[in-house]
Amino acid sequence: MASVTNCFSDLPDPRGRNARHELDEILFIALCAVLCGAEDCSDMALFGQSKEPFLRRFLTLPHGIPSHDTFSRVFRHLDPDAFHDSFLTFMSRFAEQVEGVVAVDGKTLRRSYDRAAAQSPLHLVSLWAADQRLVLGQRAVDEKSNEITAVPELLKLLSLSGVTVTADAMHCQRALSQQITDEGGHYALAVKENQRALLDDVQFMMETAEAGETHVDSGHGRVESRQATV
Repeated sequence: MASVTNCFSDLPDPRGRNARHELDEILFIALCAVLCGAEDCSDMALFGQSKEPFLRRFLTLPHGIPSHDTFSRVFRHLDPDAFHDSFLTFMSRFAEQVEGVVAVDGKTLRRSYDRAAAQSPLHLVSLWAADQRLVLGQRAVDEKSNEITAVPELLKLLSLSGVTVTADAMHCQRALSQQITDEGGHYALAVKENQRALLDDVQFMMETAEAGETHVDSGHGRVESRQATV
């Protein structure tokens, strides 16, 4: 509990001094509820009511569980930029414990095209922790091509030591693979025919691996095969 609330300790409380519920306790319940599938403030209140005995192990709750109106009022008036900064702090501390596979995933939200304002659909790029089944970071980008610049910034939030990052062919970039390996991580990146030389090298290495051959960089951007000796 303390490690969570410390991340939000600098978040200004938009309510008056006569508020009945502590801000950090409201945020803690909301976070737990969302992790369990809550989608709105009514779900948060229902979660709190159903888990009140459990929550009292960590929270004081002097006036019981906040109502859905309280959750709604708090989130309507919170400073979005300040909350974003606090939440990033929380996620970065959480991400230090991430293990296994982190998948880079870019998606365009269905029905997000604003015809009236002629605005493009909302496109989000996310980091998905496969083992923990959690989104570790997410950023909106103007166009799909902007994923290339957004992903390195998102990965800076994580400790990549021992982590395997997977991504589609869009992210098969030297700079990204170098960033991952410099942080002690591994990567599995898709390769398509638009990177013909790299694809040929990968296919060549896969085809000759069973023959016990080793592969070295020729120094001209190509891979050469040498028969392994015992």
